Amino acid sequence: MDFSIGPEIQMVKETADKIRKNLEGKRNYIFEKIKKREFVYEIWDELTAAGLLGAIVPTQYGGSGLGLLGATIITEELAKNAIGNALFILTICAQSCVIRNGSEELKRRFLSATVEGKIKCALGVTEAEAGSNTFRIKTIASKKNGYYVINGEKVWITGADVADYIMLITRTTPYQEVEKKGLPKMFGLSVFLVDLKSKGITITKMNTRGIEGMNQCVVNFENVEVPAENIIGQEDQGVWVLFNGLNPERILAGASAVGLSEYCLRKAIDYAKERVVFGTKPIGAYQAIQHPLADIKIRQESTRLIVYKAAWAYDNEVPPQEVMFLANSSKYLAAELFMSAVDRAIQTLGGAGFLEDNHLILLMESARLLKTAPLSNEMILNLTAEHILGLPRSY
Repeated sequence: MDFSIGPEIQMVKETADKIRKNLEGKRNYIFEKIKKREFVYEIWDELTAAGLLGAIVPTQYGGSGLGLLGATIITEELAKNAIGNALFILTICAQSCVIRNGSEELKRRFLSATVEGKIKCALGVTEAEAGSNTFRIKTIASKKNGYYVINGEKVWITGADVADYIMLITRTTPYQEVEKKGLPKMFGLSVFLVDLKSKGITITKMNTRGIEGMNQCVVNFENVEVPAENIIGQEDQGVWVLFNGLNPERILAGASAVGLSEYCLRKAIDYAKERVVFGTKPIGAYQAIQHPLADIKIRQESTRLIVYKAAWAYDNEVPPQEVMFLANSSKYLAAELFMSAVDRAIQTLGGAGFLEDNHLILLMESARLLKTAPLSNEMILNLTAEHILGLPRSY
């Protein structure tokens, strides 16, 4: 076993640090935009200029070919400095599906544009009556001559108001027909890249909170025409394509949470070293302050290891069941870690933890959201019990 990081990824860490320095003077400005739920283009532009949008993209399509482990470490390093961008993660998810399942023409057309920052990609899975149960989605794509016509509605779509494309999961065979024919429930799903400027698409912002500078949106599709060449993988076999995007999403969400836990931890430590309440010793000398922070540090290291292992497993094409388990475990543990870290940081700072200038109270929203999305921690336990432990299905 080798836990060392190669020179190429080490260079990426240094690049992430340069981005931190470039944005350091804009930190308060960035948090003001986040509070207003405005997309932080400055972060996107820095990621593009540094070439980080090409981390998982093979070199023949303009990327650096570092793989998901490289993207994972990039995400963590940026998050350590409270620099995040959900569309960065979602665009990588779309890239991963195209890399593994897209046609050669789609790879050349889509991947190079994402590397150059010309395409920001949202992810369209959830519907009003189909959240965790993806198989029951109703959005339908009907094939015509040379194109598909899409009708339906997606909800809770992060960043659809600023994204250029959406990686859309639809049915090409209705669920009722799948049941009637006795086909596997995973049959009949297809995945498309859809230009969000297409005629027939309506985007409505939802009044939500939680993700840095991102709005959640309802996206309605009414007779939207999509070229047939924009399908990713085979018609009706999209479930296999989808997991090539969902597993990276959960791994990168875990990496972001690990990085943000470090940001919270450093805030708490710096304050605890300076704050004096009784006598002459700073509060960091009290075990009631020390022990919870030490506990977070220990759990942070263990969580980081499983996040890295999950990314490594994905890159090395470990069997899908194992990758799914590691990806889900990464997200589960990282969500719990981040929530504990921000809660303990606020508790350490006391009243100062509620000052928006310290940013912690804003991060509490993101931490709480991660326990619910992109997949709830309870659903992860259900999947682990059923598919890993072999216990009876509970839902």
